[in-house]
Amino acid sequence: MVAKRKNYPPEFKRDALDLVHSSKDRSLTDIVRSLGIHLETLRNWVRDDKARREAADGGSDAGMTPADQDELKRLRRENARLREDHEVLRKAAAYFARETTR
Repeated sequence: MVAKRKNYPPEFKRDALDLVHSSKDRSLTDIVRSLGIHLETLRNWVRDDKARREAADGGSDAGMTPADQDELKRLRRENARLREDHEVLRKAAAYFARETTR
């Protein structure tokens, strides 16, 4: 039998993550016991939070050579420019599609 997924309120998740980050001397097992949740649930929240923070910081550049960091910056700029170009072309296509149906 598959266990039913529980949906926890965002405030509860945020408080649990704050507890993990502020309690370096407590194990995850101890924290999940006090919160009454499953260990894997908390591990998933911590992993997702870490990924979200790295994405907000522009990704993790730790361990990269200066050449790699320069290339990453160049590629990010190029990616942003290509996204802008794509958006302009999308809008132009929508405009011309409206014009041909009149």
